[in-house]
Amino acid sequence: MTEISQGGANQLRRNSLGLLAVTFMVISAAAPLTGVAGAVPIAFLLGNGPGVPATFLFMTLVMLAFAVGYVAMSRYVKNAGAFYAYAARGLGGRWAGATAFTALAAYNAMQFGLIGLLGGIAAGVFGSFGINLPWWGWSLIAILLVGILGYRQVDLSAKVLIVLVALEYLIVLIVDFAILGAGGAADAGGLSVNIFDTTAIFSGSLTAAILFCLGSFIGFEATTIYAEEARDPEKTIPRATYLSVLMIGLFFVFTTWLMIAGVGAENLIPTIGGLADPTEYFFMLADIYVGGPVPPIAGILLVSSLFAALSAFHNYIARYSYVAGREGLLPAAFGRTHDAHSSPHVGSVVQTIGALVILTVFAGLGLDPVLNMFTWISQVGTLGVLGMMTVTSIAVIAFFRSNAKGEGPLATLILPAVSGLIMAALFVYIFLNFGDLTGTTGGALGWILPAIIPAAAFIGWLAALRLEKADPAGFARMGENRA
Repeated sequence: MTEISQGGANQLRRNSLGLLAVTFMVISAAAPLTGVAGAVPIAFLLGNGPGVPATFLFMTLVMLAFAVGYVAMSRYVKNAGAFYAYAARGLGGRWAGATAFTALAAYNAMQFGLIGLLGGIAAGVFGSFGINLPWWGWSLIAILLVGILGYRQVDLSAKVLIVLVALEYLIVLIVDFAILGAGGAADAGGLSVNIFDTTAIFSGSLTAAILFCLGSFIGFEATTIYAEEARDPEKTIPRATYLSVLMIGLFFVFTTWLMIAGVGAENLIPTIGGLADPTEYFFMLADIYVGGPVPPIAGILLVSSLFAALSAFHNYIARYSYVAGREGLLPAAFGRTHDAHSSPHVGSVVQTIGALVILTVFAGLGLDPVLNMFTWISQVGTLGVLGMMTVTSIAVIAFFRSNAKGEGPLATLILPAVSGLIMAALFVYIFLNFGDLTGTTGGALGWILPAIIPAAAFIGWLAALRLEKADPAGFARMGENRA
């Protein structure tokens, strides 16, 4: 496989990201505070209640199982195309084309959905301070700011995201340790919550809990997107992958345990169910155990958490667009980088324009930013990421099949097979139950929205076939090392 030199035009900014920057940039997509305030209360209510901490622990182990093969292959694949490059090197160019277009569809869907969620939450948070704008006004501001950051050099985005994610963790941990210090709800068992209680784990809907917990990890897989921009990628990318999984997983296990202890396991579901909005639960705990300025500060940081996630997904989309253009799947203009910033500016601008178009459609039709824009579109992204993780697990097995390169069977076969089967099962479940999960049952959207992912994959497959016929040498170079 031909290696590309470090210098030259139309290449990403080399040696610009260290371990901390890569780790926080991928964690920002997982949006820890958004998960705690948004996804976790709903996972309690619609999932398995007090069994959620154990579910998070299970999903942490699943993600670590996936990461073992992913990291093993990352030592031999250094390309900003991430999942695309893995598919190319393990399964061939046609699967790579399908994966690249799936990534563009999935991450755009996540981005568009989060734009709506940010607008809806920001309107409420800042409205309480007397700053009133329609939800789409806040979404518009976020799109423009994210676009500016994405257009410029990546280390600027990294610095902003490190600060925002650190503040997210800080505000949640303040509430966590306040509950811990108070001993939880003393009249309801306090800190004696048994997160390994099998009765709790298998109560309610374990599948729903798994899906909500899964959403809190989406983004960690993107460490390899920054392989061409990381310092010492052979060490930085594997370490960032494991570190991000552990930081996300252990954080949510610890936090959800204390969120249960804050009211007691027996009172958890009645308390959340009695709120006008389940997402008020974390702020209720913050008010009870900390009070003062912490709850309103947490509200502001929830908006910044969503902004950080938007910026992270914007970076993913820009880089996938850049790679697809560089390697012949999209027009060559996408494969050019900015002369001064070495950023994938064309993909960044196109993504910004796409976000503005989607925002205009939803705002113009008077649709709800959370119930419609976020709920409908973001699950398309989850579906796409699960599909790509399934393909990547298979690609790892195929890559090492003829030559294990000194890696053990645990990394080259066993764990990729286990994680791949779990991801495939979740993909099928979401695809078949998309209408129930998003509230689009009974209408055309119930099948049109999930069909976006296989449709994108098919278009990508056709794009790869076109490349194979038009440029066989370029087709053979798909996924080659660039760092």
